[in-house]
Amino acid sequence: MKRSNPLLADLQTVLPQIAANATHTEELRKVPQENIDLKSVGLHKAFLPKVYGGYEISLPEFGDCIAALAGACCSTAWAFSLLCTHNHQFAMFSKQLQDEVWGDNPDALASSSIAPFGKYEEAEGGILFNGDMRWSSGCDHAEWAIVGFLRDNSEGTKDYCFAAIPATDYTIDDDWYAMAMKGSGTKTLLIKDAFVPEHRIQKAKGMMEGKSAGFGLYPESNIFYAPYRPYFASGFAAMALGVAERMLDLYREVTQNRVRAYTGARVGAATPALMRIAESTHQVGAARAFLEKTWEEHAEHAEAHKYPDTRTLTHWRTNQAYAIKMCIDAIDRLFSAIGANNWTLDKEAQRLFRDGHMVGAHAYTDYDVCSQILGRELMGLEPDPALL
Repeated sequence: MKRSNPLLADLQTVLPQIAANATHTEELRKVPQENIDLKSVGLHKAFLPKVYGGYEISLPEFGDCIAALAGACCSTAWAFSLLCTHNHQFAMFSKQLQDEVWGDNPDALASSSIAPFGKYEEAEGGILFNGDMRWSSGCDHAEWAIVGFLRDNSEGTKDYCFAAIPATDYTIDDDWYAMAMKGSGTKTLLIKDAFVPEHRIQKAKGMMEGKSAGFGLYPESNIFYAPYRPYFASGFAAMALGVAERMLDLYREVTQNRVRAYTGARVGAATPALMRIAESTHQVGAARAFLEKTWEEHAEHAEAHKYPDTRTLTHWRTNQAYAIKMCIDAIDRLFSAIGANNWTLDKEAQRLFRDGHMVGAHAYTDYDVCSQILGRELMGLEPDPALL
């Protein structure tokens, strides 16, 4: 049974303006403030703890919202989805950190650069953090950042850790010049000798095993009885789905009355066009059904307070990567036959094509990696750390 989604209904009222703003968003190379005013419909509170005024909506509800947003402007969806999901990650941190972030400003958001490229020095009560931390989507609109680093432990190995750093402790390098997702504002954070106290640091492993400082803080909650990573990555597949669904509509709009310039033949009545839209419709529908089933499994685990096992987590991660692959296949099939006119930069189709492929290029959505991860799990082999 489909869940009711009042947040999606509210979101639909602002999508036409966001779609009209898509070209301007790309020109700015960041999400314009008027798009960030999505806060007016409360989407940024999706995964905010209720004690700070949040909604704690289910993953199926969130996925539907991000898919709809991506159909209007994928750059906005990319940045805003991550700004939302970082709230879920923050809820895994200490209560002290959460109060610092949301106590006086429950609308506060965080961007991230979670690949463990940061450098640090131990200091009394914490660390000094340094790094040029790339790929921080939506950072122009964030009050905090979550950044990754490897920290030496007492066993002589290293722990993959996250540090939470306020925007007052870093500057933003305006260096986002990309072929796709042009308006996501995925810039670099320049961090120099930022002191990070211990309560703002968490191990990634703890966040995946229910052992972080914030785990159990909200016993009545559903969505926080879960690892952080499926929520962190939940928007990626939803974005690919939204882009593919919009491409289906656009292909029909463009092709239905299109005639070939040299022959006058009606393209929309030709057999190849009919076959392309039929197969892509089936493929995108299958991707949506697959994702909805996966999202519903997330929700069922959350509602039952059932922590997912390794095999379940493996399926969740790789399911979304395969759904993205299906969506990109469908987008490619349509774009390759939509006509040369749609390659010009003022046309929506080429933007959908570029952004769809960008979603599939993320480290978490790379199907070459995900297929190996699932294959090893299915064959009873130990996980390969190089694939994680």
